[in-house]
Amino acid sequence: MNNRYTKRTFLLEIVAIAMAIVFMIPFYFVLVNSVKPFAAILIDAAAWPEEFMFSNYARVWEIIQFPRAFMNSFIITTISNIGLVLISSMAAWKMVRTPGKFSKILFILFVSAMVIPFQTVMIPLMKVGGTLGLTNSIPGLILMYFGFGVPLSLFLYHGFVKTVPVEIEESAMMDGCSSFGVFWRIVFPLLKPITVTVVILNTLWIWNDYLLPLLVLQDAELRTIPLAASSFFAQYTKQWDMGLAALVLGITPVIIFFLFLQKHIIKGIASGSIK
Repeated sequence: MNNRYTKRTFLLEIVAIAMAIVFMIPFYFVLVNSVKPFAAILIDAAAWPEEFMFSNYARVWEIIQFPRAFMNSFIITTISNIGLVLISSMAAWKMVRTPGKFSKILFILFVSAMVIPFQTVMIPLMKVGGTLGLTNSIPGLILMYFGFGVPLSLFLYHGFVKTVPVEIEESAMMDGCSSFGVFWRIVFPLLKPITVTVVILNTLWIWNDYLLPLLVLQDAELRTIPLAASSFFAQYTKQWDMGLAALVLGITPVIIFFLFLQKHIIKGIASGSIK
């Protein structure tokens, strides 16, 4: 029995390692080719570099004005996350604690919005955004992220709020605490696991998003990191050495962020979706 279990575990570990290697192959190509000259990439993209050209990163830093693009991405991602957490957590708590047809219908509408492809609302969104003055504006882009990000965030919060004992809230209200105080002093601190999950998922989405910023932001000063990196790939020009170096600079902050908080993802999603 033990030998059979050991062999099965060993085989599963081998499969897991093989899958990990397969998934790491794209990272190998990106990292290796980001320190190669352009000619070496064209000759053999899979080969180990004969010389490491870290000057690619210095050139990219200046060409795309990386600090400005980084700050734009940071501001958009941070403010969008704060808004999504506040809106979704409060809305989910109110829906769970006030059951009824209205809350049920409203929740179904929010969940249904997750299955609507962005391409179907892209043109109407730009028309409405242009009419309201939301285009070519970082606040306008953030407002759009609120609309697209609330359904999933609310869905996760909605399931997690059900795990919070209502008796705790009732005791606080009997002690004279207001509804506002109950949420911020008692409920919201208990939502930390799912809050971390929501922040991680939305950060990965917003930081790496390309299409919506491309549609909304026209000025070069407002470009996010994905838009700045795309400047190396035009119709007749493919600067792979510069583009891959820009890609590494862009994904490094979010990878570090993810590695520090990844342990909360499974815990938060499991607690929020199973209930």
